[in-house]
Amino acid sequence: MELENNAYFWQKIDILLLSSDIIINRKKDSTHPVYNNLVYPVDYGYLKDTMLDTKEHIAIYRGSKKSLTVEAVVVCIDILKKDMEVKLLAGCTEKEELSILEFLNQTDFQKSIIVRRGHNIPKWASTN
Repeated sequence: MELENNAYFWQKIDILLLSSDIIINRKKDSTHPVYNNLVYPVDYGYLKDTMLDTKEHIAIYRGSKKSLTVEAVVVCIDILKKDMEVKLLAGCTEKEELSILEFLNQTDFQKSIIVRRGHNIPKWASTN
């Protein structure tokens, strides 16, 4: 089954991003606070006005583009923490997206995939 990439889903992400402050707590080229061999390829932070059930904020990678459009998300699975997270990629070039994916897939304990933005509205979502 192919992933249905719904424009309305991405519209909600845009609203979430535009209605929140971005806090960057790890600058590009800084090292991970626990794993010193991991270097952030772009700025990393969170959306200030959001909170998940785990008491963590929604994470965001902020690229070098001036535009803050979210063109993709990464879905990460961590078997050590027994956790799954979705992180926003905003203002990232394709090269930065690939660098983020490489950054997140360096360890055998965590693997990630990218889901790119779609612009199709499925038939079931049409109001006509």
